Amino acid sequence: AGANTPEENRRDSERLDSLFNTLWAHPCFTIGKIQGVALGGGAGLIACLDHVVCKPGVKIALSEGKLGILPAVNGPYVYRRMGSANFRRHAMLAGRMDTDEALRIGMVDSIDESLDVSSILSEILTTGPCAVSAAKELTLGFDRWDGDDESLRSWTLDFTSRMRGSDEGQEGLSSFLEKRSADWIED
Repeated sequence: AGANTPEENRRDSERLDSLFNTLWAHPCFTIGKIQGVALGGGAGLIACLDHVVCKPGVKIALSEGKLGILPAVNGPYVYRRMGSANFRRHAMLAGRMDTDEALRIGMVDSIDESLDVSSILSEILTTGPCAVSAAKELTLGFDRWDGDDESLRSWTLDFTSRMRGSDEGQEGLSSFLEKRSADWIED
């Protein structure tokens, strides 16, 4: 990349951003099983996932600063996952965080030697399939919101009204009131 023109570097960065954004916005629930070391773009990929389990001993770093560059392309995704203060600190340090730190700041969701995700899969299968995708849509709306608070509140009221009126919403509410499993749950 150091020998590339600014235009070539821009195109390369656009491809990487497209990967991150596609993963971040993918309508399905995404799970990562992490082992080894995830540096720079690897940390960006982790940040785009909905649930991350890692083995003990995993190291994650926003290591771009060690190369004299910044975690800018993966920055929006990592920033959302770990928050402002943690992003700033880890971008400046550019050092490797251990699994305890990654768990503490929300970069990973659990640490498990076996990388077992069966309980997460069981839980997600009890959730309405459209509700899973809509949760991502709702989150993306929050991430990209540039209007005022009143219009945000109005948008969320429209969103919930649409979900409650959907076939899945009606089935979920009915099954709750009738004390039975929703039709998307396998018995």
